[in-house]
Amino acid sequence: MANALTHKRVLQIALPIVLSNATVPILGVVDTGVVGQLGEAAPIGAVGIGAIILTAFYWIFGFLRMGTAGLTAQATGANDQDEVAALLSRSLLIGFAAGALMILGQIPLFWLAFKVSPASAEVEALARSYMGIRVWSAPATIGLYGIIGWLIAQERTRAVFAVQVLMNGTNIGLDILFVLHFDFGVAGVGWATFLAEWSGLALGLWLCRDAFAGSAWRDKVRVFDRARLTRMAVVNTDILVRSVLLQAIFVSFLFWGADFGDVQLAANQILLQFLHVTAYALDGFAAAAESLVGQALGAKNIARLRRGAILTSGWGLAICVGLAAAFALFGSSIIDIMTTAPEVREVARNYLPYMIAAPVVGVASWMFDGIFIGATRTRDMRNMMVISAVVYFAAVIPLMALFGNHGLWMGLLISFIVRGITLALKYPGLEAEAR
Repeated sequence: MANALTHKRVLQIALPIVLSNATVPILGVVDTGVVGQLGEAAPIGAVGIGAIILTAFYWIFGFLRMGTAGLTAQATGANDQDEVAALLSRSLLIGFAAGALMILGQIPLFWLAFKVSPASAEVEALARSYMGIRVWSAPATIGLYGIIGWLIAQERTRAVFAVQVLMNGTNIGLDILFVLHFDFGVAGVGWATFLAEWSGLALGLWLCRDAFAGSAWRDKVRVFDRARLTRMAVVNTDILVRSVLLQAIFVSFLFWGADFGDVQLAANQILLQFLHVTAYALDGFAAAAESLVGQALGAKNIARLRRGAILTSGWGLAICVGLAAAFALFGSSIIDIMTTAPEVREVARNYLPYMIAAPVVGVASWMFDGIFIGATRTRDMRNMMVISAVVYFAAVIPLMALFGNHGLWMGLLISFIVRGITLALKYPGLEAEAR
């Protein structure tokens, strides 16, 4: 691993993550496309709603990737290789246990999901078939969260890219084989994903084989050390609370957007894709911050911590300015590609300025997330998210009353700004901890 903190090193960490993220929407397109060849609407709806439900359940355990990344980066910076190996075991145990619980609880979980989001009898039956197959790969999916965080912490993001390419490539190939050639229908999509996720786990474990070469990964005293387990639990719980509050903001945004009519709702959905692109692009640089800041904190090196934060944030800002410019220049054309409905196009263009502003006003919140995850200052993340959520809900309700859908977008951008400012105010304490 190179010692110097350079722009090249930041890019070597970030770009494989950005490329990995780029493969995700391709898989969604193929999943939809192959079932679309069946010539019926119900299979398309079943795969769509089934994937959304499972993703929502898996999302709950997203804390495992972030928490593992921060803790492992610090252990790497402290040159504690035994703890690095033990952290892999802990994260895998948590992931496998969580996946097993999902398998055991699938009946009530799926019942609850369809109570919240009802569908026609045909779509629900097909979706249950799809989900009933895919849920058996839950241990692999959630376990991979820990592996990916562990690899990111050690700057091994090319390995993360390899796992993502194998999984999505396998999934796409098996989609075509099972659905179009073997005529397995919706179940074929489920089996394709099931096999792809277990294949991804197998490759991930193989890429982590250096950790299994020693004995620390199976040292029960170290792996189940109470103090270390407690710290991991606290870190993961803080991240979970933070993520639930962030999700509450976006869910409320979608629900309130629906109150302004179908056209406004459709326009909002299209514009949210601009935010998704921004998040995908910044994810790599936030991951670089997790790794570099965590390692510097583990080594108790304040100069490296500060340089890691500045370098990654500088790249994040440059990406966001570039995206804002691209949205300003090409946003209208992108909207036209995404919808052919004239009224939706017109309304979406009216709100395009918010998408031009979003990357710039949101960059601090995204990048500080990476910095604070690397430092495992998760209590600050949790508390600042509480403040941001309170300000959002306090602001968005009167803003909607005054400005309608414009007020809704104003409230969302305000939440980004507040989160960035409050985390920035906490940053000096992070450096003080490294002294």
